[in-house]
Amino acid sequence: MNHYSYEQWLQYVKNEVDENVRDKYDSHLYSCDQCLEVYLDAVAQLENELPMLGDQDEFTNLIMEKVVQPQRVPFYHSTLFHYAVAAAMTILFISTGVFQSITSYTDLVHTPTLQEEAPTLTDGIINKTFAWMDSLELNNKEDNK
Repeated sequence: MNHYSYEQWLQYVKNEVDENVRDKYDSHLYSCDQCLEVYLDAVAQLENELPMLGDQDEFTNLIMEKVVQPQRVPFYHSTLFHYAVAAAMTILFISTGVFQSITSYTDLVHTPTLQEEAPTLTDGIINKTFAWMDSLELNNKEDNK
């Protein structure tokens, strides 16, 4: 990372650099703590040469008004506008029959997923075997009575 010299930061503070260089210095200050310290030293040295703020309380109040003042939101960004558009579209779709035409397609899409399959040969043999065993068991119980 390239660091800037103390003299370069002095020029930056005095506003003696062009816009492209100023942008590079600005972005560099966000990422380099070492250069931030050098920059703060340059500001401290030139503190007496920098313009003084007249009424600090008035300046603070002006800044706070700008920060606290709510921004006017365009009408098309409001929630009420979105609800009104949705309601208007719903009424339009109902009146033109769009929803009725959609329901006619549901029969094409909806197919029964549960179908009775014929038992396989193995299942048939197993079922008949269990039925025969149950009948034998039932006959044995009747004979024992």
